[in-house]
Amino acid sequence: MKISDNTAISMPVRNLIAILLAVAAGVWSYSEITTRLITLETQSKLIAKDLDSANEFIIGVPKGKMVSPQIQELFMLTEDLYGTVEKLEKNQEQNMTNKVNIEFLKDQLEKALTDIERLKDKQREFANGNGH
Repeated sequence: MKISDNTAISMPVRNLIAILLAVAAGVWSYSEITTRLITLETQSKLIAKDLDSANEFIIGVPKGKMVSPQIQELFMLTEDLYGTVEKLEKNQEQNMTNKVNIEFLKDQLEKALTDIERLKDKQREFANGNGH
């Protein structure tokens, strides 16, 4: 059997249409799969780039590399809040000490008032002549 460009092949049209449809379905499937892979790869690259930018931002902010007015304002507010919290803590500690001192002085004053009343009573007894 010799095959050349002039060789005639006889086949039913139904088989020829089936072969053409199978080839068309294969080409279409390949095209769709390729398109889907390219889309996913593009999304993956974009996500990786966004993630790298976010990491660079997160790392750069504390080092002062990413300086914008909003970030500077946030740092200033944070420092101000830190200072305010320190002042409040000192004030709280002083108030706790003051409370202890007030309680101690209150007890001392009550004892002194009791002693004064006792002395007054003795003075009255002496003044009335009962002390002789």
